Amino acid sequence: MKLLSMVTIAVLCLAFGQAAAAQPAEPAPPRLRAAGVLDGPDPAQMETAPALGFGAVNPGLNLPADFKLGAPSSVAFDKGGHLFVFNRGQHPLVEFDAHGAFVRSFGEGQFVRPHGMRIDPNGNIWLTDVGGHTVTKMSPSGEVLLTLGTKGQSGNWDESAGTRLLFEPCDLAFAPNGDVFVVEGHGRGEGRVLKFDKSGKFLKSWGSNGKGEGQFDQPHSLIVRDGLLYVADRENRRVQIFDLDGKFVRMWKFAGLPCGLLNGPDGQLYLTSGFSGQILRLDANGKPVAAMGQPGPGFADFGEAHYMAIAPSGDIYVADTINQVLHRYAKR
Repeated sequence: MKLLSMVTIAVLCLAFGQAAAAQPAEPAPPRLRAAGVLDGPDPAQMETAPALGFGAVNPGLNLPADFKLGAPSSVAFDKGGHLFVFNRGQHPLVEFDAHGAFVRSFGEGQFVRPHGMRIDPNGNIWLTDVGGHTVTKMSPSGEVLLTLGTKGQSGNWDESAGTRLLFEPCDLAFAPNGDVFVVEGHGRGEGRVLKFDKSGKFLKSWGSNGKGEGQFDQPHSLIVRDGLLYVADRENRRVQIFDLDGKFVRMWKFAGLPCGLLNGPDGQLYLTSGFSGQILRLDANGKPVAAMGQPGPGFADFGEAHYMAIAPSGDIYVADTINQVLHRYAKR
């Protein structure tokens, strides 16, 4: 597939809350040249399912003058309906109210390459830095409460050797009792899952690089659902399912690259499918029962459907690291 080097003018305009007809004062940012990025649909990498029933709309975010978002990596909503965007710009964490008004930015200078974000039941914000090799827990006010790993140092977590390092942590999930699961290994590090208690005490880990059960090739996301741990094993094009002690249960295969798993507020299970540019709603057996999206540089298209969140209104927001925009989709 031919790679496109520029996003369209419309993408840049709408990403910053401007009208589609407005002309930006600056050229559009270049579309990132990552291996596997598609310039159009590839049926061999896409699932076939009924339409999800959403259409692209203006994100409606009001940013201060001269304030720019970097490439959005992850997105989440707190219990109050505020939107948080974790991005790869000078202001890595940006908060908006329920109407899209800018509230604040924070986390400046703390992250190397922002990646995943989750908000726990107490409103604490957990962030993974795939380039800095850390997981950070922040209070709702932005105070750092806990850091796993050491910024700028990659390595293995080995309690017997007194080595407490991470290697490319991508995402995290919470068990009902407060335990925290972290998945790491974004291409250079070994793919594995690490389990901590709610205070950050290491409990266990499992996994290695490979294609067998319990092995991974760039595990990218994970969630806890109905007492099981679901891991998006991206380059192996599957989701592996374990019990909460790491025992393999089963797996689901996909045509595309599973990137982001989400327990939706409607009780449904969702999956973002990376460069194949799809949002999938899955049934209890991992079968896509509804789908939306395609790859490309257009306003409604994905460079990479990275991570997603669903607003209290039901609108779907998707962080796109390649087209460098935050997409918003509303029910038709």
